[in-house]
This record gives sequence, structure tokens and C-alpha cells, in this order.
Amino acid sequence: MSQINRKSEKFLFQYLNNTSPTGYESSGQKIWTDYINDYVDEWHLDNYGTAYGVINPGMDYRVVIEAHADEISWFVNYISDNGMIYVVRNGGSDHVIAPSMRVHVHTRNGIIPGVFGWPAIHTRHGKNANLSPTLENITVDVGAKDKEEVLKMDIHVGCVITFQDELVKLNDRYYCGRALDNRMGGFCIAEVARLLHTNKKKLPFSLYIVNSVQEEIGLRGAEMIANTIKPHVAIITDVTHDTSTPLIDNKIQGDTQCGLGPVLTYAPAVHNLLLQQVIDVAEKNNIKFQRAAASRSTGTDTDAFAYSNGGVPSVLISLPLRYMHTTVEMAHQQDIEGVITLIYETLLTIHSGQSFKYF
Repeated sequence: MSQINRKSEKFLFQYLNNTSPTGYESSGQKIWTDYINDYVDEWHLDNYGTAYGVINPGMDYRVVIEAHADEISWFVNYISDNGMIYVVRNGGSDHVIAPSMRVHVHTRNGIIPGVFGWPAIHTRHGKNANLSPTLENITVDVGAKDKEEVLKMDIHVGCVITFQDELVKLNDRYYCGRALDNRMGGFCIAEVARLLHTNKKKLPFSLYIVNSVQEEIGLRGAEMIANTIKPHVAIITDVTHDTSTPLIDNKIQGDTQCGLGPVLTYAPAVHNLLLQQVIDVAEKNNIKFQRAAASRSTGTDTDAFAYSNGGVPSVLISLPLRYMHTTVEMAHQQDIEGVITLIYETLLTIHSGQSFKYF
């Protein structure tokens, strides 16, 4: 039912190939709202850029399905006299993968291409023989001879830097690229809206399809929009780790794999009755799923929704992802379709006024 069609995949590539760094998500939000516009009754933006579409607006009972729109990036932090650019993180960017990566420096007048340079192996001797990248030694080179030339390019402290990369499909089953975390979730909730519209499903509540900003620096967009919408139920989707790849300790990270279905998380912020309802839906509809446990917090927008407005019953449906926070994040098409189907089918089981109190 949730097979990704040609129009959907075209949107997916357009959406993923666009940059959407934390705090600067607007261009991606425009692509996303243009796509969902045909499937919702109305859409809105809040002051910081969280976008949301509404189906059946104005009803007393409000249900949210949510993903986050932002990707990790860098800020220009210091420009040396010889024109080298030092950076700080914007979100959980990994300095270890930076050397030799091509980047875009975003300025008011457009994009300036650059690279994270790194000394050749031939030049690393003595104390530098085992040199490793750190935030103190990685630098962006834009081909300038000095600081003055960098400034003339309109590059200044605070400019955002993103990796150059585009979405590809591997072995006709894996989508691979940067920022699948978590714009693949934004794709999934948009597809849920499409399916509800295509299948002419009438919901007994107002459904908010929410694409939040600023998750990567502390769930900030979700915190704001939860207080705006004041939902009665929240279904969150994000990514989680495929722990089957090398160098991962399963005793610590658990056992979840691409290709085996969405991951349902047990955690204090996840409401047990809502989680069981999702599990029942999965089992009834033969949707493969996996289980994971989170200590204390989920680290996702689930926490922001769950602990807002006096407590909102919330559940987390995650997409297994290989190589998170790199430019080669990988997600299996079957898992993506599983997330879409599970959210869609769960919505069809929620009734207006449904209580999640234990007794």
C-alpha cells in the first residue's frame, strides 16, 4: 500500500538534496509544504520555521505525527590571516569524517565551494605521524590567499557550512546520502498524508503533520510547536542506529538492523498503552518491527512532546539507519515503507476522545 511511487521518489530526492541546516531550514520547509499542500486542508509556519499541515482542522481532539527537518552542519568560527577557516559544530557534526570532504559555505550572496583540507600522508612525521582530526585542527579552504580575500567572498563568522553530497540509491534498496536524519522522517509523514488523501480516509480528529526545526541542538522546534498545538496524542518518527555494522557493541547499542522493519522504543517518555496499540496494529497488519530500549530519554522529539502541556501520550517509531551523522547515511526502502504503513494504520485505530489513562 505504501509503495514509494515515482512522484514520491522525485520529491524525496529534491527534498534530501536540498540543504536544511539547523536554524536555516526554510528552503527545505518550502519544498516540504509544496508537496503536502495537495493532501492537507491547510498548512502553517511558526515563528522559527516549524511547518505543519492540518487535516480536519478545528476538531476538539488533536493528533500529531512528527519528524524533524534540520540537518547537522558547521559555523564559521574563526578566519586565520592566511585565509583558513576554523569551525564549530551546529548540531552533532562529526569532526572525524571532515578531512577531505567538500563543503558549501552559505553566504548572503550564494554558496561558496570549499574543502576540509588535510595534510598528505607523506608529510605526517614525528609527532604528527598519527595525526587525528579534532575541532582545533580541521580547517576549510576556499582557495583564498588571505583573510581579506575570504571576507571579500562575504564569508564571515556565523556563516553556515554544509557537506556537499547528493542522495543515491544502492543496490536498488538502500537510499544513501546526508541528512536522512531526519528528513527521511519528514518524507514518511508526508507520505502518510498522501495515503490518507488518496484512500479518502476520514479521521475523527484533527491531524497535524508536523515537520519541526532545531531538533539537532536540543528538540527546540518540537518544544515550541507542542505548546502551540497542545495535542492529545503524538506519534514521532526519527532514525535509530543499525547496530549490525562493524565496530558497534551490541551489548551497549542493542540489536537493530536495516531491512527488518521499524523500531519501537521502550522508554519513560513513551506511553505504554499507546506503544501497545502500535504493536497491536503492527501484528494485525503483518508489519515487521523491532524493539529497542532507551535509558532515561529517547534523545528525540518524543521527549519534548511527552513532557509538554501536562503530559502528552507519545510513541516513537524509528527508522534503522547506518552511519548516522555522516554523508553516507543508509536506510532500507522496506523499512521506510514500514514506517509509513505503521503510522498510517495506527492513525486509523485512534478515536476521538481516546483516553490513555491507566485506570
